[in-house]
Amino acid sequence: MNKVKVKILKLENYKGELPRYESALASGFDVRAQLEKSVVLKPGDRALIPTALSFEIPPGYEIQARPRSGFAIKKGISLANTPGTIDADYRGEVKIILINLGQEPVEIADQERIAQFVLCPVFQADFENVSELTNTARGAGGFGSTGR
Repeated sequence: MNKVKVKILKLENYKGELPRYESALASGFDVRAQLEKSVVLKPGDRALIPTALSFEIPPGYEIQARPRSGFAIKKGISLANTPGTIDADYRGEVKIILINLGQEPVEIADQERIAQFVLCPVFQADFENVSELTNTARGAGGFGSTGR
């Protein structure tokens, strides 16, 4: 397994151990809510949930914040901006925008695992202004143009 050094800063309101991978081949590690009191999300509601963590991500990488599949299927909780991007030059506290896509209110408790983070390589585009693009079989066919 390839490893990349990522520095992590626990802010003063952080409780518990550092995040960790839950299995040997996991691509994501879970992060937990760091709350003074529980937050209730009614159907359709969103909330910004603190993690009390900051990261120093090496150049050429980002961390993507993604929903937890169990939270999504069992309670309808997802991330409003999935995947969320944490850029290598961001040093502030990472907060997660949770949204309730279910039909029932959901309580988000302190220390609940709310999202998973995945370290990903980043490539920046080197834009070239051209007068035309090469043709393809699909061409400009948009939504649904390739069938089912």
